[in-house]
Amino acid sequence: MRTVYTVSQVNGYIRRMFTEDYLLPSLLVRGEVSNCKYHASGHIYFTLKDATGTLSCVMFAGRRRGLSFRMKEGDQVIVHGHVDVYERDGKYQLYADQILADGAGVLNERYERLKKRLHEEGYFDEAHKKPIPKFIRTLGVVTASTGAAVRDIIHITMRRNPGVQIILYPAIVQGEAAAESIVRGISMLDRIGVDVIIIGRGGGSLEDLWAFNEEAVAMAVYDCETPVISAVGHETDTVITDYVADLRAPTPSAAAELAVFELDRLQQDLAMAQDSLRQRMERELNAARDRLRLDRQHLQHLSPQMQLTLRRDRLETFRERLTERMLERIRAGRMRLRACEALRGQMERSLHSSRSRLEKDAGILAGLSPAARLAGGYGFVTQADGTPVRSVAAVCPGDMIGITLRDGRITAEVRETRKTENAGRTYE
Repeated sequence: MRTVYTVSQVNGYIRRMFTEDYLLPSLLVRGEVSNCKYHASGHIYFTLKDATGTLSCVMFAGRRRGLSFRMKEGDQVIVHGHVDVYERDGKYQLYADQILADGAGVLNERYERLKKRLHEEGYFDEAHKKPIPKFIRTLGVVTASTGAAVRDIIHITMRRNPGVQIILYPAIVQGEAAAESIVRGISMLDRIGVDVIIIGRGGGSLEDLWAFNEEAVAMAVYDCETPVISAVGHETDTVITDYVADLRAPTPSAAAELAVFELDRLQQDLAMAQDSLRQRMERELNAARDRLRLDRQHLQHLSPQMQLTLRRDRLETFRERLTERMLERIRAGRMRLRACEALRGQMERSLHSSRSRLEKDAGILAGLSPAARLAGGYGFVTQADGTPVRSVAAVCPGDMIGITLRDGRITAEVRETRKTENAGRTYE
């Protein structure tokens, strides 16, 4: 009897078959979007269709970072994901983890994604960029062997400096083999040791220039030991290698001008530098001569003979100043001596005059002295209270008076008073 299976067993078996299939776990499917629904949970349910069939699809909310635009009905997209069976409903569907717009949109998506990732990983940092040598002898070029780009590079190089050797690696610059060819060219020129490498091509569409947006080419430019100039397309075209390269040129012609120094300009610069160096040498020589002259004068000034002469002159100056000061002091002393002598004479005269006046005054005082008068027989009369009696009118008969003589005192009583005829006469 044949085995009977349950529905769940059948669905599980089919699911295991889908899981073990070599294609279904990871595939890209192109189609037109229909029945697109954004669920409140964040999941997106839609159907991919083409001319003959449809495929149910779902993108869970956790995978939404793989969609960078608002998907809508009718969009042509490429969906990456895996096909699996939803056992409950018994149907298979595509579980999407990345959705890209088809055509140019796909390339733009890839471009922006790679550009963002390389920028985040530091491949565009200025710290990693090497300086372009100012003077080169060999120029490596990775581009198509025919076309305007290589002709422009050769023409500009020969015009600016015919002595520069150009080594061309004839690379494929468009199509599926282009990226690998460009990588080989960069590697080969880096190994042989050219001074600068120019990679590039003429203008074109995004698809035409796509080789220079490939990660392999970007890595080859980043890893190259030789400085690399990226010169792809026209000035408005920008590719990944422009950001990774050590220098970006808007066109291949501009790249040649940036890489190859102009020989005529170099000769002019050398002539100007020679003139400038000559003038500077003359200035330095004149300055050295001036310093030498000053040093010679300084040495002469510091020589023993000069120092001895200077000290002798200084000593002579001090001696003269000392002599002048001594003479001034002698003159001043003499003047003070004369002044003292004059003062002494004046003092002697004043003293003599004072002595004469003193002797005269002494004589007068001696004549007026009471003691002298008393010695001559005179007496000094006073009232009882000691008041001097200057006139007979000062006493009356019966008053007691005192008479002081040279050798003693007499107390007497007034018996009589009588004025003389010469009363009022003064004796000196």
